[in-house]
Amino acid sequence: MILDKNTAKKTAELLLQINAIKLKPENPFTWASGWKSPIYCDNRIILSYPVIRNYVREEMAKHLEAIYGKPDVIAGVATGAIGIGALVADYLGLPFIYVRPEPKSHGRQNQIEGKLDENQTVVVIEDLISTGKSSLNAVRALKDAEANVKGMLAVFSYGFDIAEQNFDEEGIDLHTLCDYEHLINQASHREYIRETQLNTLMEWRNNPSQWNQ
Repeated sequence: MILDKNTAKKTAELLLQINAIKLKPENPFTWASGWKSPIYCDNRIILSYPVIRNYVREEMAKHLEAIYGKPDVIAGVATGAIGIGALVADYLGLPFIYVRPEPKSHGRQNQIEGKLDENQTVVVIEDLISTGKSSLNAVRALKDAEANVKGMLAVFSYGFDIAEQNFDEEGIDLHTLCDYEHLINQASHREYIRETQLNTLMEWRNNPSQWNQ
């Protein structure tokens, strides 16, 4: 669920301006999952633009506090959301931790880096939601550590049905600054894409796992 329509529109515009969202219907990307995609989202680029990263930080912090109040800890999902999560935690004056995809194979073998006590309330920050698999892997690690996970805020979501199903099954509340619908509407309105490209992007969204096979 997007946090606010105006926020979604402005976030889409900013991501398009800095090329954090790359649209290449004619030369598709291949995701780690093997899916072919005419769109690629790299929100880590946000960190290189002070004005935009401050906007994202403050919007996430404002909505986080309005929805959940102040949790005890902010958690970022490694690696893409470490920087953004740390910015949000700093803005709110809260402790920050981050969650690896799996425990380290050496040293203390931590999956959660930073100080987290049992029963502390946590809000998770994510940069991008596709299927939700890696994001919810982090949530489960926090639950295994006896944390009370209040919910998750992300910069962007593709809005796939499988992601909604996965979050529902895990019982985790998800909110995002922007989503695919608002991004494509803004890209079309501001002429970042042509009409033929828009048609391709909409076709992909309807069946991403089978598109361009």
